[in-house]
Amino acid sequence: MARNAQPNDVKYDETTIEHLSGLEAVRRRPGMYVGGTDIKALHHLVYEVVDNSIDEVLAGYCDTIWILLRKDGGVEVWDNGRGIPVGIHPTEGVSTLQLVMTELHAGGKFGDSAYKVSGGLHGVGVTAVNALSYGCEVSVKSGDGYLYRQRYKRGQPVTEVERVEEVTDGSTGTTTIFWPDRDIFPDTEFRFETLMQRFREMAFVTRGVTIHLTDERAEPFPKEISFYFEGGIGSFVRYLNRHRKPIHDVVFADQSFEVEGIGEIEVEVAVQYADYYADSVLAFANTINTPDGGTHLEGLRAALTRAINFYGRKAGALKENDTNFSGDDTREGLTAIVSIKHPDPQFESQTKVKLMNSEVKGLVQSLVNDAFGEFLQTDSRGARAIYDKCLTSARARIASKRARDLIRSSPLQSTTLPGKLADCSSKDAASSELYIVEGDSAGGSAKQGRDRHFQAILPLRGKILNTERARLDRVLDNKEIQALISALGVGIGEEFDLSKLRYGRVIIMTDADVDGAHIRTLLLTFFFRYMPELIEEGHLYIAQPPLYLIKSGKKREYAYTENEKDKLFRQFGDRKIDLQRYKGLGEMNPDQLWETTMDPENRILLLVSIEDAAAADRTFDMLMGSSVPPRRKYIITHAKSVRNLDI
Repeated sequence: MARNAQPNDVKYDETTIEHLSGLEAVRRRPGMYVGGTDIKALHHLVYEVVDNSIDEVLAGYCDTIWILLRKDGGVEVWDNGRGIPVGIHPTEGVSTLQLVMTELHAGGKFGDSAYKVSGGLHGVGVTAVNALSYGCEVSVKSGDGYLYRQRYKRGQPVTEVERVEEVTDGSTGTTTIFWPDRDIFPDTEFRFETLMQRFREMAFVTRGVTIHLTDERAEPFPKEISFYFEGGIGSFVRYLNRHRKPIHDVVFADQSFEVEGIGEIEVEVAVQYADYYADSVLAFANTINTPDGGTHLEGLRAALTRAINFYGRKAGALKENDTNFSGDDTREGLTAIVSIKHPDPQFESQTKVKLMNSEVKGLVQSLVNDAFGEFLQTDSRGARAIYDKCLTSARARIASKRARDLIRSSPLQSTTLPGKLADCSSKDAASSELYIVEGDSAGGSAKQGRDRHFQAILPLRGKILNTERARLDRVLDNKEIQALISALGVGIGEEFDLSKLRYGRVIIMTDADVDGAHIRTLLLTFFFRYMPELIEEGHLYIAQPPLYLIKSGKKREYAYTENEKDKLFRQFGDRKIDLQRYKGLGEMNPDQLWETTMDPENRILLLVSIEDAAAADRTFDMLMGSSVPPRRKYIITHAKSVRNLDI
C-alpha cells in the first residue's frame, strides 16, 4: 500500500492481539495440525492414532493392531503394545496419560530412550485428534496388571484417570475411541476403502505386524479385512504390478547405515520394470507414506538413472555418440518403493508429506547404485530389456518434443483452436471455468446457454485417445488432446506449469449414457497420467446433468438420480406424469442446460480427487490398460451391482 493511501478504519491495538492457549489453537487452526477439515483431514485423524501403534511395532513391543469403524460414527483403535504410561509424571504432577492426550508437545518421541524409530516427532498427533473430537476415550492395559481409562470432550478431560479392573491374562496395550467433532468437520463419514488402502501400505512396509480393519456399519454383515505380508516392500512391488507384465524379477535390497551424530538409518528399496508406459513410485519414512517424496525419492531416482547409463554404456546399449538417458527415460515402466527408518526424520509439515533429511539422499543412492548395478551386471536378459525400454522411451521423448514444438503457441490465442474453443471474456483465471463437452450438438447448446463472462466451452469430437496405452509422442499427435492442452495453457510433460492455468475450474460435461461415461473415463485417464497436479490442487470437476425431466401439468422437476425420480413420482401421486429421459446434453435446449447443469446457483459439480495414488494407479491400469483378464474378472465380479445398463 502506498504511504499516502487511506486504509480502512480497522482497529489495531493491544486488545486485538489474541493468545490461543492449550488445545484452542488446534480447534481454531486445524489445518496446521491435520491439513484442514476436508475428508482427507478426517482420515488423517485415524492415521495419527494408528501411527502411534505402528511406533510400538517398530520398537518391538506390538504385533497386532485392530481398527473398528463403529456404528455410532466413532473409530476404535486397539493395539497390544506396552500401553501409554498412566503414572504421575515426575515434573508435571498429573497422570502421564492425561498429559499425552491434552498437552501439545508431550510424548515419548523426543529422546531415544522410549523409541529408537518413530513416525511421531512433535508430540502433537494424538493430542490434535483429541482436540478435534467431540468425544474421546482412552483405555490402557498397563504393565502393573490393571486397566485404566480416561474420557475427554473436545480435548478436555471429563473424568480422572480411573483404575477400572484387574487384567488377569498379563496382556498390555492401548485402546483409543474417538468421535470427530461435527463442528470442525463438515463430513464425518469414514470411508472403508480409503482406510483399507492406507493400512495395506502400512502392513507392506512394517514387518511383523498384522492389521485388522472392521466396518460394523456395513449391512447386512460387517466388512472385515486383515493384512500381513512376510515379503515386505518386495511383495508390495509385485502387488502393484499384478496387472502388468514385468520384464525382470524384483530387485530388493536393504542396509543399515550408522551415521555420526544421528544414529542408525535403515534403507530398503524394491525395484521392478514392467511393460508399461507410466511409473508407480512410492516413498515411505518410518512407515509413513510421503506423497510429495523428498530426499529418499530423489536418491532413488538419481541412482537408477546413473546406474542404467553407466552399465548401459559398459554393455554397449548406449553407443559413443548417444546422449545419456534422462530421468524421464529411466522412469518409464518403473515400479519402485523406497522405505527408510530414521531416528530423527524431518518432514516439511505436521502432515508429513515430504521428507527433508539431506543425509538420506546419499545413503539411498549408495544402496541403489550397489544393488541395482549388481543386478544389471548379473542378469543380462533383464538388463537388456531395461536398456531397450529406455532407448524406446528416449526416442519417444525426442518425438514428443517435436510434437510439442508443433502445437506450442500462446495459451491466450484462441485462434489456435478454430471453430472449437468458445472462450469467456473474463481474464481472471480464478473465476473462469472451462466446460469440456461431448460433440458439436452439446457444444452448441452449452455455448448458447452459458454465461459468456466466465464460462468457456470446448467441444471434443469423438473419443480421445486412450492415454493409458500410449506414449507421450502419440498422445500429442491426437488433435483433440492438442486442443485441450492449448486451451488449458499449462503445457505438458517437462513444460507443465500449473501457474499458467487459464481456468480455475475445468469441468467435464458428458452425456449420461455409455459413450458419455467412456469419454469421461478417457479424459480422467489423461488428466491422471499427464496432469495429476490439476486434480491434486482441486481444479478438475465432473458436471452432473439431470437424468430425467418430470412434468405434470405446469409443474416440472428434474431428477439427477433414480432415487430422486422415485421420490418425485411419489410426490406427484396419482396425477398424470410425463417422463423424459435425457441421454444426451444435446437433447436439452440452452435454457434447460443452463438451469440444470451450468448455473452456479443450481448445478451439482463433483470434485475429482486422488485420495490414494496407489489405488488410483491400479484402478486406471486395470480398467484402461492392455491386460484383459483383470478387466474381465472385474466386470464379472461387479456385474450384479449394475443399476443402469445402456445397451
